[in-house]
Amino acid sequence: GDILDDYLKTDGVWILTRNKQFYKTNNEKECAEKCEAERNLTCRAFLFTRKKLECLTLAENSKMTVMFTSTDTVLYEKRIYLMQCKRGIGMDYRGTEAKTQRGIPCQKWAEKTPHKPNYTPEKHPNAGLEENYCRNPDGDESGPWCYTTDPATRFDYCAIPECEDQVTHTGGGECMQCNGEDYQGEVSRTESGLECQRWDAQEPHMHGFTQKHYPEKDLKRNYCRNPDGELRPWCFTTSPNKRWEYCNIPRCSTHPPVSGLDSQCLSGKGEDYRGRISFTDSGNACQHWNTQFPHKHGWIPDRYPCKGLEENYCRNPDGEKKPWCYTTNSSVRWEYCTIPPCDRTEQGIAGMDNVPVQVPLPEECYRGKGQNYRGTASVTASGKTCQAWSSMFPHRHIKTPDRFPDADLRDNYCRNPDGDSSPWCFTTDPNTIWEYCNLKRCDDHTQE
Repeated sequence: GDILDDYLKTDGVWILTRNKQFYKTNNEKECAEKCEAERNLTCRAFLFTRKKLECLTLAENSKMTVMFTSTDTVLYEKRIYLMQCKRGIGMDYRGTEAKTQRGIPCQKWAEKTPHKPNYTPEKHPNAGLEENYCRNPDGDESGPWCYTTDPATRFDYCAIPECEDQVTHTGGGECMQCNGEDYQGEVSRTESGLECQRWDAQEPHMHGFTQKHYPEKDLKRNYCRNPDGELRPWCFTTSPNKRWEYCNIPRCSTHPPVSGLDSQCLSGKGEDYRGRISFTDSGNACQHWNTQFPHKHGWIPDRYPCKGLEENYCRNPDGEKKPWCYTTNSSVRWEYCTIPPCDRTEQGIAGMDNVPVQVPLPEECYRGKGQNYRGTASVTASGKTCQAWSSMFPHRHIKTPDRFPDADLRDNYCRNPDGDSSPWCFTTDPNTIWEYCNLKRCDDHTQE
C-alpha cells in the first residue's frame, strides 16, 4: 500500500508544536519517509508546505495541541496515534487513555513510584510507553493496562472500547455506493474510534444537520451519514476536541444500478447531466477534471466515482444551480455552462433563460455596517466566489437561513447576519473560510 495510507490528511491547517524537525523534501511521500525514519522524537504527524516544499516532523498531533488555519499547508497525522479504540488485544493501541477501568490514574512508565515497573521505555522502546498512557507491552490477553498511582494496586486494565468491525454483515448496508450519500448502515464510530454524537443533539458540537432540515438524509441516532456531499460518510464526534471526522466504511464491490442518470439536457439543477458540452457561458474552455492546472481543486474523478467527472465536460457535482466547470483561463477559476433544457430544443432561447443575474450593478453599495444590504453581489474583496449560505461545502458553518431568518441569506449573496463591520460571505475556496465582500459604502462615491 501507499505509505500515506497510514496517515489522516487535513488540508489547510497548522498545529502548534514544540518538538519538531525540519527537512527539505519534494513531496508528501518523502516527508512521510522522514517521519517513519525519525529518531529525534516520536513522530506522530508531519506538516508539508506545498510552496516551500518544507517538511516538519512532529511529536504532537491534533489531539495533543491546538490547530489553526494555514493556507498551503497539509497536516498528515499517523492514524495509529489517533485511534481511541483497540484492535484485538491492543498491542498497537497508541491512544491517550491514562486511567484504569476503575478510574485510578496511571503511573508514568518512566517513574519508579509507587511501583517499580518491569516494563520501561528503555527496555521496550517500540511499545509506545509514553507518559502514563494505557499500553499492552507484554501481549496481555485482556488488553491495554498500566501501573496505577494507588500503592495498594500494582496494575490494572483500562477500559478501551473495541474498534467497531466496520465490515460487519454483507447486505446490511455496511458498505457504501459512490460517496455514501445513500448509506443507511449503523456504523457509529469514526475512523479513529471516537463515538459519534447524535444528530438530534447540539452537545458537544452545535450544528445545523437536523432531521427537520434534512428530512431525506436519514439522520437517525448517531449513525455515520453523508448529508452534504463529502468524500464519504462522517459524523460529529462526542469528543469536545474533534468537531467531526470521517467513518471507515468500505465501498461496495457491486456498482449501483444506473437508473436513467444520463441526461443529455438540463433538468432541475442538472446534477444528472452527462452531456459533452465543455465550455462556459462566457466561452472559456473547461479544464479537465483529472488535472490540477491552471486551477488546483478537490473534484478528482477517482474520489467521486458517481459524479460523471469525465474529460472536461460541464457537470454539477456539488448541487450548484446548474452545471459548471473550472476553466482553462488562469484568471477565471470556474464558471457556469449553458446547457439546453430538456423541455426545449432551441438553445438560443435556453441561453437567454439561463443567464444567471450574477454581476452586481456597479452602483451597489451598503449603508452603516450593511446589515440591511439586500443586493446580489457574490464576490469577495480578493475576487473569490461566495459559498451559498445553505451549503456546507467546502466550509461547514452555522450561519444558515433558518438560524438567521431575518438576514435574507439567499443563494450566495453577500450579507452581514452577525453584525460584522461590513457584508461578507463564506468562500468556495477550500483554503479561505470567509472574506469581506467587494462592496463600497454608499457615501463613498470615489470610483475605483
